Amino acid sequence: MAEVQVKEDSGKGGKVRSKKQNTRVDMTPMVDLGFLLITFFMFTTTFSKPNVMDLGLPAKPKENQKPPDTEIKLSNSISIIIGKDNKVFYHQQDQAGLNEETLVETNYDREGIRKVIEQAKVRAADKDKFTVIIKPTDDAVYKNFVDILDEMAITKNERYGVTDIKPWELAVYKKKVGE
Repeated sequence: MAEVQVKEDSGKGGKVRSKKQNTRVDMTPMVDLGFLLITFFMFTTTFSKPNVMDLGLPAKPKENQKPPDTEIKLSNSISIIIGKDNKVFYHQQDQAGLNEETLVETNYDREGIRKVIEQAKVRAADKDKFTVIIKPTDDAVYKNFVDILDEMAITKNERYGVTDIKPWELAVYKKKVGE
């Protein structure tokens, strides 16, 4: 702790002066306390938690059980193709009807893909079975995929699926973007 050092009397006579005391503070316990405080705050601090997106995935089927093939009518669905360079395309066509004119480009804002989804839902033959089919290309960015999933939540579409783009759709997509 604090230490007081007293100067010895040299034995000379004379006037008595007040003695000056030199003090020295030992800082070792203070350093120990600092490290204890740092350690305490490190252990009690909550580190940033990772953000996780909840995807409602179906249960894994058993080995001998094959899920039934479901046919989605074109009038009850819309296919969204997520492309490169923040481009998004949509169509409601089959293989014979899809071409460069029927594959329509839009954007990610309120007047873009959101309006397209809402209009397709209104035009659907059976609104309860309306399904959005999301098809990201290999050039798509994860941010754009998340944006489309956000649009599903905003437009309150609970029926949507994520699948690979079909080869015939990929061919029309590549013609459309000029690859």
